[in-house]
Amino acid sequence: MQDYLLYGFYAAILLVPLTIYINRLAHREKHARQAAHHSDLMNAGPRAQHPHVDVSNCIGCQGCTTACPEGGVLGMIGGKAAVVRPQRCIGHGLCAEACPVGAITLVMASPGMSADLPFLTPEYETSVANLFIAGELGGLALIKNAVQQGRDCIDTIAARLPNRKKIEGVNDVIIVGAGPAGISASLRAIERHLDYLTIERETVGGAVAKYPRQKMVMATRVEFPLYGPLKKMEFSKEHLLDLWNRIGQREDFRVTVHESVEAIRKRHDGLFSVTTPKCEYLARAVVLAMGRSGTPRTLGVEGEDLPKVMYRLLEADHYVGRNILVVGGGDSAVEAAMGLARQKGNRVTLSYRRSEFVRLKERNAQRIADSMRAGAVNVIFDSAPVRFTPHSAILEVAGEVKEIPNDFVWIFAGGVAPNDFLKRIGVAFGSRDLTDEVTAQVGALCSNSAA
Repeated sequence: MQDYLLYGFYAAILLVPLTIYINRLAHREKHARQAAHHSDLMNAGPRAQHPHVDVSNCIGCQGCTTACPEGGVLGMIGGKAAVVRPQRCIGHGLCAEACPVGAITLVMASPGMSADLPFLTPEYETSVANLFIAGELGGLALIKNAVQQGRDCIDTIAARLPNRKKIEGVNDVIIVGAGPAGISASLRAIERHLDYLTIERETVGGAVAKYPRQKMVMATRVEFPLYGPLKKMEFSKEHLLDLWNRIGQREDFRVTVHESVEAIRKRHDGLFSVTTPKCEYLARAVVLAMGRSGTPRTLGVEGEDLPKVMYRLLEADHYVGRNILVVGGGDSAVEAAMGLARQKGNRVTLSYRRSEFVRLKERNAQRIADSMRAGAVNVIFDSAPVRFTPHSAILEVAGEVKEIPNDFVWIFAGGVAPNDFLKRIGVAFGSRDLTDEVTAQVGALCSNSAA
């Protein structure tokens, strides 16, 4: 009898944690299924690179679900990993690295989701031979991706020019843009002994230079050519710009700033003519690393031309004791709203056209939820501005008009991508799986032009 009691005692010790574990798995799976169903309803799929899970190889170890820094992109359904919140994926790729059996690969979005993105080969080459795109312009966010792509573009170009003859006034490559991708490409060009020139319309740092003060800009390790891996996973905007300023002091770092590229033309001899207001440059290859945001997208509403309406926030602490409206539902919008709400006396309203946030990073989703509960930020969903006056903002909220006091407005509606510019150059748009015929044509052109 005592033996049975002892066995029962040991069984209870094992059964209790096992039951708790099984219940937790069931709870997680329930939430994963709900998230996947919600993403389908919202039509919130990935627009660029995202993970694809081979369920036949997945062993259900959950390594990928815990590796993702965005939180909740992957979940466990039926004991297998599944992409449940694809809209949150911004291409870290850590899930693929964490998978011990190689069941995860990174793929591009479907043609319907990527129709407004330029066609790129696996080498980041456009439909124009020897014209490459690196960084966000190709559809991927993250400094890590931009740095890697800038480096890889230069490696491809260098491999095509092993026995090139130097021609006076002709660069091996011109790099357009001096953000993360452009800096990485420039350093790699130095490393590969290429004749290059980098052209930046503003200052070294690109869009990062316009981020709000102290914004954290990386969440994964990054390795720059000539400098090796950076020691930390997170850098503030200021620390990263300081690093790039030190890079800019190299004698062999050839960058011309405050010079915008107006046109790029492929000549009959295979060389590219790159025209700016100051000069015409020639090159065997071109890397476009100029970002995707372009000019800020306007709403086209009455009063949007008032001086109080802005599209970029640099110094939140310059605004105190004000009635502030932030328009948008992405990371930039919520970060700006929360930054402004921390300043003394500010009353911050966030207007978003959807019924809930769908593309926020996990960290921002949690922070804005906390701000809403604390009353620091008043979020009005299903709303859109219809008019701005010097002292108010008029919103349409669920079909009704509402006027609120207002001193300043920040609009974060994204940017107008330079698609027209790319199309004038001859860059094709659409799926990465553009026909094999086009890919073969590009390869043939590359072989001829590299000769």
